[in-house]
Amino acid sequence: MGTFEPTPEQIAAQRLYAEMGLSDEEYQRITERIGRQPNYTEVGLYSVMWSEHCSYKHSKKQLRKFPTKAAQVLQGPGEGAGIVDIGDQQAVVFKIESHNHPSAVEPYEASATGVGGILRDVFSMGARPIASLNSLRFGELDTPRVKELFSEVIRGIAAYGNHVGVPTVGGEVYFDESYEGNPLVNAMVVGLLNHDQIKRGVLEGVGNPVIYLGATTGRDGIHGATFASGELSEEDEKQSSSVAIGDAEMGRRVMEATLELIQRGVVLGVQDMGAAGLTSSSAEMAAKSGLGVELNLDHVPQREVNMSPYEMMLSESQERMLLVVAKENLVTVQEIAEKWGVHAPVIGTVIQEQQYRLFYQGELVADLPVASLTDEAPVYEPPVEEPAYLKELQQEDPAPFAEPESYAEALLQLLQQPSVASKEWAYQQFDCEAQGNTVVAPGSDAAVVRIGDSKKAIAITTDGNGRYVYLDPEVGGKIVIAEAARNLVASGAQPLGATDGLNYGSPEKPENYWQFQHSIDGMAEACNTLAVPIISGNVSLYNEANGKAIYPTPIIGMVGLIPDLDQVVTQGWKTEGDLVYLVGATLPEVGGSEYQKLRLGRITGRPPYIDLQVEQATQQAILTAIRKGLVQSAHDLAEGGIAVALAEACISGEQGVEVALASDLRPDLFLFSESQSRFLLSINPADREAFEGLLAEAKLPFAQIGQVRGDGAFILKYGDHALIETDVEKLSAAWKGAIPCLMN
Repeated sequence: MGTFEPTPEQIAAQRLYAEMGLSDEEYQRITERIGRQPNYTEVGLYSVMWSEHCSYKHSKKQLRKFPTKAAQVLQGPGEGAGIVDIGDQQAVVFKIESHNHPSAVEPYEASATGVGGILRDVFSMGARPIASLNSLRFGELDTPRVKELFSEVIRGIAAYGNHVGVPTVGGEVYFDESYEGNPLVNAMVVGLLNHDQIKRGVLEGVGNPVIYLGATTGRDGIHGATFASGELSEEDEKQSSSVAIGDAEMGRRVMEATLELIQRGVVLGVQDMGAAGLTSSSAEMAAKSGLGVELNLDHVPQREVNMSPYEMMLSESQERMLLVVAKENLVTVQEIAEKWGVHAPVIGTVIQEQQYRLFYQGELVADLPVASLTDEAPVYEPPVEEPAYLKELQQEDPAPFAEPESYAEALLQLLQQPSVASKEWAYQQFDCEAQGNTVVAPGSDAAVVRIGDSKKAIAITTDGNGRYVYLDPEVGGKIVIAEAARNLVASGAQPLGATDGLNYGSPEKPENYWQFQHSIDGMAEACNTLAVPIISGNVSLYNEANGKAIYPTPIIGMVGLIPDLDQVVTQGWKTEGDLVYLVGATLPEVGGSEYQKLRLGRITGRPPYIDLQVEQATQQAILTAIRKGLVQSAHDLAEGGIAVALAEACISGEQGVEVALASDLRPDLFLFSESQSRFLLSINPADREAFEGLLAEAKLPFAQIGQVRGDGAFILKYGDHALIETDVEKLSAAWKGAIPCLMN
């Protein structure tokens, strides 16, 4: 086997580097680094490893602003998923991942493979997946195209998650014209393991075999990483060759085989073949280890004939893992692989020299320094420019409209807005109860999952508001962290850590990168103030369709610990006669709100102001009250403000309420304000003194605004006027029926 010389055909093919996503400067950098022109296969390797999706070349500098370490963090960014300690030598593993561009082209297949991919990220760490969530964005739910995307994405998520037996316990769905051409499909998975089961994606032991575990390799998904690192065009939407096809049954078997191998103690290193497939998994494992690898592609299981090295290395066929084991454990690997019906050939060897070598039909077809593929990928900090629209919007009056003629009708209309309305149409398709540990299913502030047969539980949420970030990236960035943490606190959990799904437009446009940079600043400040480290995540840039970017949309997945199931709280009223409290100050803040969009048909002004010190103090006081057993129900105030929160608490608790609100504000600007750092709570009257004393000690604004009614009436008074008198049944029908009505 000698050193190869590129053929004339390969030399001609090198001119295609631009079509693979490499710039002229990047190609020149490659030739200078390796001292020659790369052949066609090598150009393909660089094109995927230096893509935005794999190298984070436009985002890496900004991501360094996030806090990533804390006492509870066992694994931060850099591996398949992050890990936080939950005590008793147990830990939870979690990460969020996007599948945006593929979902615009093949919504069913892409959303299913998105779930499969994030499952592999988690169980590659040694954890058994115990819960999944999603965060979805679509255009307005009034066109056949958007309805089809929504329906097929939900169907794909359900098909994969239900089959592998991992409960889908929560998530969020928003609809806005901004996502018309470029939907967002972000999936999150949480897993459980013992500390001694943690595995990482590394090579170990020179001479040890490298094993391919899982399904066969086909031509699906080739250049998926580069496809996800560019803007969507009309031509892209007609093609599906860049979308990998999943197989949930094979995914289940690969998961079980991998976990059994880890539990048997034979795995030294493991990583899933995700974006960029065999290339990224093998190169990244080598880079993290300071070692090299040689792969023989003749041994790669193929389901299509005459596959070239380029095709095998760039394929993103699903349900595949890469393992390193000691030679003496090969028999055990083969036995377990046969038991689960998955392929497990030896396809390579760990080498001391830090080179990345590929052999095919007896020839050396790639020979590159490992670091050149990974650590030496370019890092950019593009120019920034404040978007021209921003000052104009921020100076506009956010409420240039009169009061509604009927507040009852205004509330009903808000409850029917697809972004506010019940998402039961979607989550009823999910198996929320798989594994039998779901304590709080979709529909409350956060999902709650019991840890095994203990009294311990974790609360999980996904959250994001692209409108706020669009109107003020830094403030919007702060709010997304605070809102996710509030969801956990309202469920009785102490936030432990977060994973970020950062969805933005092209970083090569200065105004987009300005949004990205400033929202990261806001998120980082909130993470530091609220003591929530970012332990894993995903960046998805180039979310544009035909030149128009989505709203800058950071999504946060967050996990918190509930030490005792008796401390779990939900948003619905519990007992007739319980006292209802509003905690936090309400300002006339409707910029970027659901109410503003309902009345104006667009958003303008500024998003709500947030004081992170007040947020931290409020969250701590509410959590303390819950831990002391003083709170019967808790709901954070978000879209639609206090009016919508009251309706949701009534609907969830199947009970009514009578409240009297007092303010100098115009009624609608109070009722539908989305001011931050606010909670709606109910308590037992016997706990009034202790509860109010705790809030007073924390110096928080609060008011006892009413009582829970057992007769199903919804009565809202404002000053001397009864603004809304209706019944919960009517509110529930509007809220629950909105999306089914639109879909049917």
